[in-house]
Amino acid sequence: MKSDLHAAPHATDSPVPIPEVVAALRATYASGRTRPAAWRIEQLRGIERLLDEREGEIAQALAKDLGRDAFESWMSDILTAKSEAAYARKRVRRWMRPRPRPLPLNQMPALGWVQYEPLGVVLVIGSWNVPLTVTLGPLVGAVSAGNCAVVKPSELVPATSRLLARLLPEYLDADAVAVVEGDGRTTQALLAQGCDHVFFTGGTEIGRKILAGAAPHLTPVTLELGGRNPAIVMRDADLAVTARRIAWTKVFISGQSCIAADYVLVERAVRDELVDRIVDSLNEFRSGEAARGMRIINERQFDRLAGYLANTEAAVVCGGGTDRATLTVEPTVLVEPGPEEPVMREEIFGPILPVLAVDSLDEATAFVNARPKPLAAYVFTRSAQTRRRLLSEVSSGGAVVNHLTLQEVVPQLPFGGVGTSGMGRYHGRWGFETLSHRKAVLLKPFKPDPRFFYPPYTDRTIKTMRRMLRA
Repeated sequence: MKSDLHAAPHATDSPVPIPEVVAALRATYASGRTRPAAWRIEQLRGIERLLDEREGEIAQALAKDLGRDAFESWMSDILTAKSEAAYARKRVRRWMRPRPRPLPLNQMPALGWVQYEPLGVVLVIGSWNVPLTVTLGPLVGAVSAGNCAVVKPSELVPATSRLLARLLPEYLDADAVAVVEGDGRTTQALLAQGCDHVFFTGGTEIGRKILAGAAPHLTPVTLELGGRNPAIVMRDADLAVTARRIAWTKVFISGQSCIAADYVLVERAVRDELVDRIVDSLNEFRSGEAARGMRIINERQFDRLAGYLANTEAAVVCGGGTDRATLTVEPTVLVEPGPEEPVMREEIFGPILPVLAVDSLDEATAFVNARPKPLAAYVFTRSAQTRRRLLSEVSSGGAVVNHLTLQEVVPQLPFGGVGTSGMGRYHGRWGFETLSHRKAVLLKPFKPDPRFFYPPYTDRTIKTMRRMLRA
């Protein structure tokens, strides 16, 4: 996911006294009020109520910040965040239970289990592209695990940031969840407080700065970053469905998603047919009122995307138009750009889709594996053998077969990156476990207490112990 967290020219520092905010959260956590299941369930239900009761205000804020209509805002932010909260609310009591573990015979008699305890104060740093999803989703994990949390929304969506700052204290425990607004300097000040976990969603370069800021305190970090996500299309795929699904990810929220396909690798024999079908789908999606360009978050990101189009060697078979006055870019299909062009080296995060032909499955996997590991990989094929090969040979944070992006909205599956696309997992139980300490507990009775376990050791006791304690 992209983030201009440290480069927003109009952002201002938060007037909130950050050390005092974090100290107050630590005092709340120390009181023990966040540990009971009832408190956790109340917070999760509060998130659900917020999303239900304030849907209109949320849609207005997202429209002001990102130019999205009410339905797109509901689908991109409200639905996903609400589903995550509801899923956790129904299961958090079960997740909290100690989990018995089997023990070796040489430890008997004994009992062993893993019990989950909160970490303390979690810092959640949100991104701008789906600002509720990437803020409230980690917050669900934090409160379901019994933590206090300080939420730092992206300054690039000021209306949404102000909305969260106003509404979260109304629906959640204001002594346990605080919202701090501000820019990158605010983020660094929060990192300097040495919170018990940092959860960041954004771009890879900013992720490195977050990791560096957390390092002096040895604060554990979850980084949900981006990457160049491939969509690999084999000749046996249903090309009509494949094209429609790929095209949709480039018009939904203007393609400004960390899990959208960044490029397509398609078998050469069906390249032209797939391209034609993608173009047809884009034209169908954008008929009538929807035929305008796609709104981009700010001038910096617009200039980056316009630069890709101005400097490409590819054939522009669809779109290509830009309007800086309205910060819009037409959905664009590029055929055969050079592999070293910026559009093929950087995360696109916009409505531009490069398509390249490959001659074999081996060539496709080699192309992907020669680059940094992506956050997601997509494969379209009817062949189980091809599917198995790609899933085993291409390393990615997640993968979807015959569709795109849906892995992000399934709370039963972990979500996260690998390599430069991120570290750590969340969603559902995975978020609860990430933001919990898994304490190993071994319970031994006082009896029996054989004397030969204690020194001095004779030759006989050594032989006995070696026999009893061997693996």
